[in-house]
Amino acid sequence: MRTYDFNRGLVTALAAGVAGFLVWVATEVGQQTTGRFWASMGIVAGAGFVLALSQIVGGWTKWGWPRLSVGVFLLGFLPVLVCTGWILLATQPGNGWHEGRLVSWSHSIGLYGIIKALGLYHGVLALGFGLVFGYTFDTSGPVREEIVADRTVTAAPAPAPAMDRRAADEPVAAEREEVGAPRHDDDLVAVRRGPTPTASREVEIREGGERVVPTQRDPRETPSGMD
Repeated sequence: MRTYDFNRGLVTALAAGVAGFLVWVATEVGQQTTGRFWASMGIVAGAGFVLALSQIVGGWTKWGWPRLSVGVFLLGFLPVLVCTGWILLATQPGNGWHEGRLVSWSHSIGLYGIIKALGLYHGVLALGFGLVFGYTFDTSGPVREEIVADRTVTAAPAPAPAMDRRAADEPVAAEREEVGAPRHDDDLVAVRRGPTPTASREVEIREGGERVVPTQRDPRETPSGMD
């Protein structure tokens, strides 16, 4: 048997013994007067609270820090508080606090018969009240420490920029000058089109006061002696 089960069983048995002792004390107090009645009901409610609290102490919720459960308090405990308080106030012995008013309201809504029947079991109602009040307490569970491994992430080096193969294959300016390659696109256009024809210039020659016009020669003709 696990240690958890052993501890829970032991604490539950101890709480049951304490609750039984409180019920015996309530019987010794009695219900002869209004004061004794409420005193005994408070002791019995304490017995129920001890039973509920034992489950938290015994490790029902794994020994976490106790806290008040707001949902159980609003939806579970408050309705029980109203119903149990109404029945105990309406059936308390003698002319207790607001007894006549609650009895009148119970007759008006047609519930006095049920309230009177349940009032015969004052101790059971008080014990259940204490149990529900104890159920409003819960634990958040044990605190677990999580150790996160320190992982240093090294950023991958950025890829080298892709080089333009045409720019890499293109010769530098010195190489182009050495091989006589054109530098720019305009030079390429000029090379493809060929050399620009040179404008012809006329020379006026005067011989003996008369103007002699030289004969223009076709630049495509081959000079004599060059054949």
